[in-house]
Amino acid sequence: MYFIYLLLFLPTLIFSQTGFYKSSDENIELKKIASNLDVIWGMSSILDDKLLFTLKSGKIGILNTKNKEIKYIFNISDVWNFGQGGLLDVQKSPNFKEDNLLFFTYVKDINDKATTVLSSAKFQNDKLLDWKDLFVSKAFSNTNIHFGSRITFDEKGHLFFSIGDRGVRENSQNLSNHAGKIIRLNLDGSIPKDNPFTNQKDALDEIYSYGHRNPQGLFYDKKSKKLYSSEHGPRGGDEINIIEKGKNYGWPIISYGKEYWNNSPVGESTSKKGMEQPIKYYDPSIAPSSLIVYEGEVFKNWKGNLFLGALKLQHLNRIVLDKDNKVIKEERLLEELNERIRNVIQSNKGEIYISTDSGNIYMLNSKP
Repeated sequence: MYFIYLLLFLPTLIFSQTGFYKSSDENIELKKIASNLDVIWGMSSILDDKLLFTLKSGKIGILNTKNKEIKYIFNISDVWNFGQGGLLDVQKSPNFKEDNLLFFTYVKDINDKATTVLSSAKFQNDKLLDWKDLFVSKAFSNTNIHFGSRITFDEKGHLFFSIGDRGVRENSQNLSNHAGKIIRLNLDGSIPKDNPFTNQKDALDEIYSYGHRNPQGLFYDKKSKKLYSSEHGPRGGDEINIIEKGKNYGWPIISYGKEYWNNSPVGESTSKKGMEQPIKYYDPSIAPSSLIVYEGEVFKNWKGNLFLGALKLQHLNRIVLDKDNKVIKEERLLEELNERIRNVIQSNKGEIYISTDSGNIYMLNSKP
């Protein structure tokens, strides 16, 4: 792989645009802190005033959230940037203060077929060093859709990331490939010994769960110790799931969605023995992107709530769950922006950052 280091500082070209919005539980101050950057697929709050972000085109940059300056530090020259492919997620290591590691997912062309790849690099003095591909998934296809992909970590040293079905529905039920799966690895890319399919013939050891269509949201909540995912369904059938080890989430055998070419339902039915049900599905579709469980102190009334970006219906989706993981409230925020919200993260200080397909980054803070 060939990389280009970019040491270009961009002056502040935007002014913070402030707006005030009201949730049923919080007053929100919204500031635009970056604009016109291309599709911003992933973000990670690496330091209190430094936000690292990925552009679908392959660039990696740092936004100084105080003075709004942007510095591009890296470019993946062989990223496969077609259709839904490109440079995707970024997450800092759970041990970032000690190891300075960052993890990325991106799409790579190997022998004229594209697949999702997990990589790592060390962040040092505003540079990325020692870039390496940790895991090249067996999710090859000639299509340019359904790559996933989000990254998250549990407290036991495991890394999870999601891969879509690559536009080939039967992939999701086939344990001999990684498409339509959620993967669990150790931080060094090795396979945990207790992964669910390590002793199963014709199954890949890295698989943690299967039966997924295109999960673009994945978040491990340390308080509840639950792994949440959000995934795109066809014409309805977008889902929020709680992911458990070795479980089958049904796609394409069960779904709440409809076919694109007519109104017939996808699959056999909406439920089947041995297949998991979502805790929420959306019909019509909102096209959910990334997902977090809010754990900060800035929005005290939102602690424990789920937040999803909506691409098609262009809003920030807020979900309140009860103790039994039943949805008791949904709220659609920031509809006035008319923005496809691609990524949602919580900063080190507890603010919420969102990025959009039009290349904007916004910061949400609490308004007294």
